[in-house]
Formats: sequence, C-alpha cells, structure tokens
Amino acid sequence: MNGMKEHLQHTVATLRDYGDFRPEVGLVLGSGLGGLVDLMEVTAAIPYRDIPHFAESTVAGHSGRLVFGRIGAVPVVAMQGRFHYYEGHPMRSLAYPIACMRELGVTRLVVSNSAGGLNPGFVPGDLMLISDHINLFGDNPLIGLNDDELGPRFPDMTAPYDPGLMARADGAAAALGFEFRRGVYAGVTGPNYETAAEIRYLRTIGADAVGMSTVPEVIAARYLGLQVLGITCITNMATGIAETPHSHAEVVKTAQAAADRFCRVVMEIVAGLEGA
Repeated sequence: MNGMKEHLQHTVATLRDYGDFRPEVGLVLGSGLGGLVDLMEVTAAIPYRDIPHFAESTVAGHSGRLVFGRIGAVPVVAMQGRFHYYEGHPMRSLAYPIACMRELGVTRLVVSNSAGGLNPGFVPGDLMLISDHINLFGDNPLIGLNDDELGPRFPDMTAPYDPGLMARADGAAAALGFEFRRGVYAGVTGPNYETAAEIRYLRTIGADAVGMSTVPEVIAARYLGLQVLGITCITNMATGIAETPHSHAEVVKTAQAAADRFCRVVMEIVAGLEGA
C-alpha cells in the first residue's frame, strides 16, 4: 500500500472540515443492511463523490455515503454501501476506506454482507458470524510496494476475525433471543452467480457461504492492525441447492427482511464496546 499516505492525509483533512470526527468503531454495511444508519445518532453523512480519493458505489441497495455518529456512547463511522471488485474498482480502492477509518481513529471494524448459503443446515434469513474466509479473488489489496508505516509486508492471518468480538456477538444475540450460525466465507469476484459445479467445489474446500465482497476489506483491516467482526446475512441458497434462479432483487429483499434482527444485534454489540 505504498504511496497511500499522502492520499489519506488529503481525505482525512477533507473529512475534518465536516467535523472533528474521532470514531472508535467502523462499520461496513452490505446489500439491504444500510438501514442500521437510521438507528444511529447521526452527526454527518457525506456522499462518496464528495470525498477525495474515494470510489463510488454503483450497486442497487447501496446508498454510497460515509456516515458519522454514535451508537450508544460509542463514536462510529459507517460505510452505507461498499465498493466491489466487479464494479471495476482496483483492490486498493476497496481497501482505501478501511485505511481512512484507521487514520480517523477506528480500532475495531464490523463488516457485513449478503451471501449465498452453501451449508445445507442454513436457511435464507440466517445470520452467520464469519469464523474464517477463503480468498478466491485472484488478487490482494496488499500487492505492490509496502509502506512499513501502515503495516507489515507479510501480515499474519491466523485469526482474521477476532474471537473476543465473536464472543461478544454471541452474547448480544442470546440477549435478543437468537443464535448466530458460524462458518467460512468464500470471497469471489462476481458479478455472475456461481455455477452448480463451482458450488460443489466451494463446499468441498470448506466454505459455508459465498459472496462478492468483504475479503479485501478484512485483509486490509488486519494489515492495519484492526480487530474485525464479520456478519453474513444468508439471503439465498446457492446454485444446485436453491430450487429457483437467483436475482439481486431477491438478495436485497431477503436482507431487508432480516435487517431488523441484524440492526438490533449490531447496535447491542457496538454499544457494549463502550470502555472495552
């Protein structure tokens, strides 16, 4: 991520013009899950197009704003919509907002997504804690010259998703009367949905869900030293398991149906991080 420092300084200085933001927790809100912002105490919402060096989100269900505010007493910043590799953005553009969050003060990151279920024990509407991931993008946001001031050349990925945050998430879910699933997320480029043969392959290598995001952001977050919690909304069962063809409208519809539970549990998790 060499050469990013100057861009980060420019972006952060521009964001400071909107307010003296000092977020502690960052949120990346996936398809159909951006409604969490409506429950926050919002202090500023800035369109990506107004933020220097940010890409723009072009996907239906992604509002494309960086939102600052509080959940309980915890200051947060939320990406209401993310960038995707299949939109034509380079990997570093996907990682850039995470680096900006770190520069602003974020130490913990909650990433969310909508994904297809591979585990036959899952059903659409389930919420899954990501216990690990498989990078099938064929690319990586850390490729290129390294800036040692940002992170190490060879970052460790033994536990990309923080066990302590997962335990907190389980406790928050229990308080709300449900249980998270747990599983491995496979990140693929998209934008097409997978073939039945590809799904059989993904199940064979140990994936429980498949989606087109999240992995680049988590790689960047761990490189930058952030603790990460990943939450997947299972919006459909994958090809060869599902009985009907897939559509993005179906994905967004199912995510929105599960959004109330998602929003309540994330609010509980983040509010519980006060002073932690």
